[in-house]
Amino acid sequence: MRKLLMVLCILAGTFLPCSAQPSAHTTDWRAKVAEALPLLGHRNWILIVDSAYPLQAGPGIETVETGANQLEVVRSVLGAIDRSIHVRPVIQMDAELPFVPDEDAPGASAYRAEIGDLLRAYPIESLAHDKVIANVEEASKHFNVLVLKTTMTVPYTSVFIRLDCKYWSAAAEKRLRAKMAAAGQAPQ
Repeated sequence: MRKLLMVLCILAGTFLPCSAQPSAHTTDWRAKVAEALPLLGHRNWILIVDSAYPLQAGPGIETVETGANQLEVVRSVLGAIDRSIHVRPVIQMDAELPFVPDEDAPGASAYRAEIGDLLRAYPIESLAHDKVIANVEEASKHFNVLVLKTTMTVPYTSVFIRLDCKYWSAAAEKRLRAKMAAAGQAPQ
């Protein structure tokens, strides 16, 4: 009996420190963004989502629990993207958000004001939540998607960032395609 008690104490001592430590995924989200961003390019996505956002199972989707405030994560991710040499953000948000009342979701109005202020320098495309999720699911079949879950508890607050090329604009691509078409060079 003594030996059994001794073994149990040793085992408990071995497992307790491990379970008491915060898990790496809640403390290293900034490091994950810093590690992933140089590898990500146009057509990849970074999502900063509320705490009830579903754990998607697409082949290219990686989800990280940040344990952080959503506005903090949005600010940090956009700062990292803005400092990058290769990508720029194309931001999409849920079309439902402007209609979420404070009576049903306390803090919705305050969030709208804060996120509006934070994103004022960026164009924002508003799409129905199901449409944005479908876009992400389709993209994840061919491209990586990094999902950063936050502690946000207001619905329809997720910020969906599709990355695009910073040094090559849509207008430049259109001009290139027009030149190719004029020269009889159809894209293959």
